[in-house]
Amino acid sequence: MTPPHARPAASHCRELVAGDSALADPKPALALIGERLARGLALGLARLSGDEVPSVRSGIPKDAAFAALRDTAEGLASHCLMGMGASDLPLLASFDSAPVFRLVDRAFGGPGEVPEPAPDAFPLSAELLLARLERCLADALTFALGPGDDHRVHPLRRDTSLRQLDPFPPDTQLLLLSLEIEEVDFPSWSLTLALPIDTLTAAMASQHHAPVRQGRLATPGPTGEPFASMPLEVTAVLVDMRLGMTRLSALRPGDVLPVAVARSVPLQIGGKTLATGTIGEIDDRVAVQLTHAF
Repeated sequence: MTPPHARPAASHCRELVAGDSALADPKPALALIGERLARGLALGLARLSGDEVPSVRSGIPKDAAFAALRDTAEGLASHCLMGMGASDLPLLASFDSAPVFRLVDRAFGGPGEVPEPAPDAFPLSAELLLARLERCLADALTFALGPGDDHRVHPLRRDTSLRQLDPFPPDTQLLLLSLEIEEVDFPSWSLTLALPIDTLTAAMASQHHAPVRQGRLATPGPTGEPFASMPLEVTAVLVDMRLGMTRLSALRPGDVLPVAVARSVPLQIGGKTLATGTIGEIDDRVAVQLTHAF
């Protein structure tokens, strides 16, 4: 008969508790991190594009050596080396060029098309969008890895060539995690994370030893969820002119109205001016450079 004070040992998920068993096989832990990353990245991408929250799915982690990954990289792509924590433990994020060009086209009001023929390099507009995309991914990774400065992720440098970027020694053993992004009315696209085993092991170890903080949920502000993902229509008023009723009623196709674009173009939401700027162009697209924000 079992003594009344004896209790069976508790059984816990080995990926969520401290101990050497959690560090022996990092794949299951990376899969759990990928699920949290998918949720955080979906919200970040919605804020980036101003559209509906996309569906983001995390794949199954796979083993790879950096030398093999480097030798199979083909075509124009963006590879960003990121650092985790104060020691800048390295990890790599790779984006194909096609989704980057689609996002740039959408940012300028286009339907999300890839230029034909495809450029050999990223134009300035794509570089600016890549910087925002990397920041979005870094924030989602920080959220996925958990609280603490040891898990804070930030972009370090970017290159279109893995050989030029040279993020890891050739014999570095990596875990690859693919994220598939699906948006309404747009082709699906993906990005790939490559984490050295040492980086992931350090993240898991600091995660286990991080103290649990108790506190009340913060009241969301206007720049936080669920408000941050709400799309708002911004209007740039290029021409503001007055016409008499007689002239207006006499307008016919082919008539020419002389107009003058103001030097200071207001940006408005709901009829209220939030900023002013000047008209210019970037990559053969009309653009507004902000000169003053209220």
